[in-house]
Amino acid sequence: MKKTAIIGGGASGLLCAIFCAKNGISVDIFEQNSKCAKKILVSGNGRCNITNTNLTCNDYFSQNPLFMDYALKEFGFREFEKFCQSIGLLLDVKEDGRVYPLSNEAKNVASLLINYAKNIGVNFHTDTKITDIKKLLQEYDAVVVATGSQAASHLGGNEDGLAFAKEFSHNIIPTYPSLVQLHLDSKVIKKMSGAKIEGEITLLVNNKKELTPQGHFLQGACKGDILFTDYGVSGFAVLDISQGASVALMEHSHAPCKKCPWGVSISINLLPNFNAQKLSSHISSIAINMPDFTIADILTGLLPIKIVNGILDDLEISTSTCSEEIGTKLSKKIANRILDWRFEVKETHGFRHAEVAGGGVDTTEINPKTFESLKQKNLYFCGEVLDVVGKRGGYNFAFAWASGYAAAKAISRG
Repeated sequence: MKKTAIIGGGASGLLCAIFCAKNGISVDIFEQNSKCAKKILVSGNGRCNITNTNLTCNDYFSQNPLFMDYALKEFGFREFEKFCQSIGLLLDVKEDGRVYPLSNEAKNVASLLINYAKNIGVNFHTDTKITDIKKLLQEYDAVVVATGSQAASHLGGNEDGLAFAKEFSHNIIPTYPSLVQLHLDSKVIKKMSGAKIEGEITLLVNNKKELTPQGHFLQGACKGDILFTDYGVSGFAVLDISQGASVALMEHSHAPCKKCPWGVSISINLLPNFNAQKLSSHISSIAINMPDFTIADILTGLLPIKIVNGILDDLEISTSTCSEEIGTKLSKKIANRILDWRFEVKETHGFRHAEVAGGGVDTTEINPKTFESLKQKNLYFCGEVLDVVGKRGGYNFAFAWASGYAAAKAISRG
């Protein structure tokens, strides 16, 4: 019987193991943690955004932008849904294309995958860290590296897969955190910690809007919730823009200079449903109609009090400024800052807090149909260890499933 070793019991490793076992292959999963599927368990705040119905290469970033196209077409949403139904995992498809388990519990996804794999004969070796991949290649007919990335290091994220790839002279694309919070350089940030608002955030590089280069999935301003923290900003809008910010930080890591005074920064629009004229007119109008109000009173009708205090502090305007002192010029100044509040990005919140990581094993050295190494026969790479990172919304899981399936299909056929 053909024997396959899979290093890593995450999403791609589990699916690869299942389809190998279904095709009569003896499968051993080697997992360094005491339990498999730890990232599945915490995904989607415990709900598990398991995939997306709309999957194209445009939803991913890679130095090799079309690499994932074949796998996503071979094992897209319909194929994944059919597989889930076969093991009793029903899905809840949202209007925006995001997909969750019907139970709304990530632990159910993990347990079903693990239990099904065990039932069809997959052997699990937990608390087992592989250090000698060349020895494994001698003992097995195929070896699959499904180790993930450095993201979520507290769950076991590491560089093992990259180290394995280097042993066979694979090129490694520099890695970086993605879907991660951002650290800002601002004296007012801590004062706003805990304040949250639905807003819009735009990435700026050298004070200019970051355009979307080939392979990037960043598309202009990102709308969603923005949460101010002690160190900077979090929230869905921030996570959506973080991939571009992380790449820009790597590419523009030099100190700011006269030609590029800001380096990497963001513009936050706290009230995207307003324009400058409408907002300044509103401030002026309230000031006239409510002569006993202070500027803080006026702005509290628009924004959380912590953010109001932050805006006024940043503009060096006293919160007790009375209505009669609020003229057209001051109203415009405040409105412009609310709609275009700029902060320098110092760094990301790091791999530990990142949901995923960009960069990884260079996919030009991987067969896009089989996920076999072009440098070492019978060695396969799938999932997040590769230089493929998706945007928020189930896309990273979708690639994990698709790549795991592709590797299993190739191993079974070989």
